[in-house]
Order: sequence, then structure tokens, then C-alpha cells
Amino acid sequence: MAYVRRMAEHDDVGITTDVWEHIVELGWTGALVPEPNGGLALGIVDGVVIQEEMGRTLFPGPFFSSSMVATLAARTLGLGELLDALAAGTQRGTIALEEAGSGDPIDRIRVRAVGRGTRYKLHGVKPMVLDGHTADWILVPARTREGLQTFLVERPRADLAASLDVTRKFARIEFDETPATPVGPAGDHTALWSRLLDDAGVLLGAELIGVSDAANALAIDYAQAREVFGKPRSTFPVTRHKAVDMLQKIELARVAVYYAAWASDAEADDRSTAAAMAKAYAAEAANHVTAECIQIHGGIGYTWDNDAHLYLRRAKVDDLMFGAQGWQRERVADAYFATL
Repeated sequence: MAYVRRMAEHDDVGITTDVWEHIVELGWTGALVPEPNGGLALGIVDGVVIQEEMGRTLFPGPFFSSSMVATLAARTLGLGELLDALAAGTQRGTIALEEAGSGDPIDRIRVRAVGRGTRYKLHGVKPMVLDGHTADWILVPARTREGLQTFLVERPRADLAASLDVTRKFARIEFDETPATPVGPAGDHTALWSRLLDDAGVLLGAELIGVSDAANALAIDYAQAREVFGKPRSTFPVTRHKAVDMLQKIELARVAVYYAAWASDAEADDRSTAAAMAKAYAAEAANHVTAECIQIHGGIGYTWDNDAHLYLRRAKVDDLMFGAQGWQRERVADAYFATL
């Protein structure tokens, strides 16, 4: 946590070179990259295992944005030349999907691309791009006359953007006739980005499980160590009831996320619905557990020096990324009513 705080308070990149190089040596940057491109060719279930641990430590660097989401995007779009560098850790990428508004992140895309052939220019704003200011390239979904297509922007100009989650770095990118190269297969890319959104949501759900686990452990340790009226706080019924509810939500979220990960790898019929359920419930659980962690700590839980608020911040922002839980629940409801 000392490292996480140092990166949050004194570093605009979010990670030191030695830590990134160690991750590359362990092979994590190539986990989701196909073998022909130098990767391990693992699936979403394997990514979930990694992301759960990343959430547990509140990992501050660009691993999720580059080695998970950008890698999935490059793999989905068939961009082998980008995958080679991602697996080797020599380049870092990210995606610029989120725009202002609520509901379906794809429906609210307003960035436009104008041009023809291999020469396009982008117009619009991406207000919160994860690690956008340090990425070597960004994949940007944008509207064209042919529908939604994907564009590659190298060395984007970006400014740091304020976020509730101080352990991560976000950037604001304004496209004003920004040169971009169209990438990916011909035709509309809506279905490709929808699939990416589902898988990224499952991976984010795994991170939220790790966040919840860590916040729960922090709360239980404090409750057992802190004495009130000569007895540990953990012996009081109100604390014990909170602990049971926290554990229940974590375990139910874990079941949902791991099932959704399997459904993605297995191309199950309910893959999309399972992804929506996993993201929605993991976010609900994390918001509840991290808030209760602060409550169990009492007054000290609201202070900057206590780590409880860092978990709450991560949970709140993760909830909003790649589709907030409210929209995810709407998806599940729509899928259910469509069967009646």
C-alpha cells in the first residue's frame, strides 16, 4: 500500500519501470495474446484470476488498460502487429470508449470520423480514457457514414483528468481533426465492441472481487484488534452481522464472475447475460463491502491515513466503467422479458 500511495500522490504514470519490467518477465503482459504473437493464448477465466489479485492490491499501473482491455480489443479486431508489442511489453495501449452520459456505453458514442481510405480525422471528446496520457496508441470507436468503426491514434495528445479513484490515472482527450487510421475488419464494428464490453466487464468484476476481499480483510482485522468497553469490536452482534453480509455478497459475486468468464471462453448461449449479471452484482457487492469497511472502522475509517477509502474509491469508479450496474440490470431484465 505504501507503493500504491506513492504512485497516487507523486507519479503521473502510475507505475515504476522496475515493476513493469517484472510484470513483463512474469509473462502477464502476454496472458491474453495468441501464441503466434508471442503470448500465452489464455482465456478470460485466466484473466479473471490475475485481475482478482490486481484488485486485491489496488494495483495502480496500466496493466488492466493495456494487457487486458487493449489486448482484447487488438485480438478482437485482428491487429497482430499491435499484439506482438503488447506481449513483449515494449508498447502499451488503451481504448477510448467511454463518453459523457449514461446507459449503453456504445450507444452514447458521439465522436465522429471523417475521411476515406486510410486517412481519417476524428472530432469529439473522450473525457475519461484509462491511462490515455501514457499509452503508445489508442483504439477509438467512432461514428462514420458506414456505422461504428475503429481507429488507431498513435501518441495521442491527452491531459490528466481528475477521478474519484486516485490510485488510477485517467486522461481527457479532445479530438480536433486528429489524424487516425481505420483498423479492423470491414463493416460496422458494433458487435465487436459489444463483445469487448462484455469481456472487459467480467474482468473488471474480478477486480472488484479482489477489492472486496481486501476491504473485508481490513475491516475484520481492525474489528478483532480494536477493543470497545474492554471487548474486541468483533464480538458485538452488529459487527458480526455486517461481517456475514459482507462475506455473502463477496462469494455470490465470485460465483457470478467465474461463471461469466467460463461462459465467454465456452461461447455459451447466455454469455452476454452472464456478463451483465456478473458486472452488476460484483459492483453492488464491492460498493457495499467497501462502505461497510469504513463503518466498521468508525471515525478513523474516514481519514486519509486509513486505507479504507482507497478501496471505496476503486469500487465506485469500477462500477461506472464499461457500463454501470443500473444499465447492466436493464440488460438482464430486457433479456428475460424477451423470452416471455
